[in-house]
Amino acid sequence: MKVFGITGFKNSGKTTLVVKLIEYFATREIKVSTVKRTHHDFKIDQPNTDSDKHRAAGAGEVLVCSNYRWALIHEAQEPRERSLQEMLNHLSVTDLILVEGYKEEPHPKLQVVRPSVSDRQMPEHITNILALVSDEAINPKDYGRQCPVLNINNISEVGEFILKAVGIVPQQ
Repeated sequence: MKVFGITGFKNSGKTTLVVKLIEYFATREIKVSTVKRTHHDFKIDQPNTDSDKHRAAGAGEVLVCSNYRWALIHEAQEPRERSLQEMLNHLSVTDLILVEGYKEEPHPKLQVVRPSVSDRQMPEHITNILALVSDEAINPKDYGRQCPVLNINNISEVGEFILKAVGIVPQQ
């Protein structure tokens, strides 16, 4: 499976970009799955639903399925950081996996940069950022990078950059 990341700091526009890329890839008939890393606790089941009751009662895993979708809720036995590879092992085979987060993992990635939101830089040891993406005029050297800058509003440019980077050649 081809894995490509979208990274950046809080409120930089990562999720908006990922959503637009998913929509773009769908028009190219490229099947996409996503992995979203969060540092916050979260629930996907609503309080007092059957799945919530199963999980709360102590089920280690709860699989919820309908005619339209299914989800697997896995309760961690101990709180710890899960590697991207560990999480990828749970996904079905697809054309492309877009990863939001996992800054430190070695997969290729774009960094969303918005100086008006944050001027923070990624640590120097993160060397797998292939391009910066922004809707503001930026110089990659200001971010410790020597790479292209892509326009976040030109989704086809960003999408085609990703496809080329991972070696996916869509059928015409």
